[in-house]
Amino acid sequence: MGRSTIRGTRSLLGLALSLGAAACGGRAPAPEPGAGPAAPDLRGSTVMVLPFQQPGTVPGDVDAELAFMLRSRGEGVTWILPPRLQEAVDRSPGLNARIRGLAVGAFSTAEVERVGDPLYGDLLRLSSLVDAEVALVPIRAWVHAGESGPRVRLSAALIHVRTGRVLWYGIEEGGPGEPEDPGVLASAVDALGRKLLWYARPGGSETTGRGTWAGAPPRDHTPGR
Repeated sequence: MGRSTIRGTRSLLGLALSLGAAACGGRAPAPEPGAGPAAPDLRGSTVMVLPFQQPGTVPGDVDAELAFMLRSRGEGVTWILPPRLQEAVDRSPGLNARIRGLAVGAFSTAEVERVGDPLYGDLLRLSSLVDAEVALVPIRAWVHAGESGPRVRLSAALIHVRTGRVLWYGIEEGGPGEPEDPGVLASAVDALGRKLLWYARPGGSETTGRGTWAGAPPRDHTPGR
């Protein structure tokens, strides 16, 4: 494991512990679309990406859209995408691991600060196959009939696999339009990408100097501080 990966792991673990310390006031309701802080800085980490657990009836291939976005904008992160993750599962049938049908229902009703079994065990087994520190779990994709027209909404969580702590959870939505329009799904994936990869340029992850990335929030709002 490289030095940058170790730094990333420590940063993510520190954020996880701080979230755990704050979890004493009960379970808050699930956030509104676009609400909440940006995700932690994932650069230097290995992140396994699960397929959408509840893809619903959203037209188009939401997993492929997400993978394209991560590959094009998520430089500095080692992404273990679903096909490679499934290959690792297929090579280890005795581990009883799976990438679909995971127990993610709790995320739809309240803010989850730490996951337990069976989801925790599933993620831990998967991470052991690919040496990942963090799991990106896309949870649900659906069409929301808003006042301005239908919009695709996506929910996802970042989970520290060794502790089960939820590092980030959010719901993002795209622009209005006919659900059959590929641009509607693409705009929702773009919104999710801007929240997950707040430090990256829309057209690709480009750095202008050590620790200086276009689109980064003010220093005192940087995740992990």
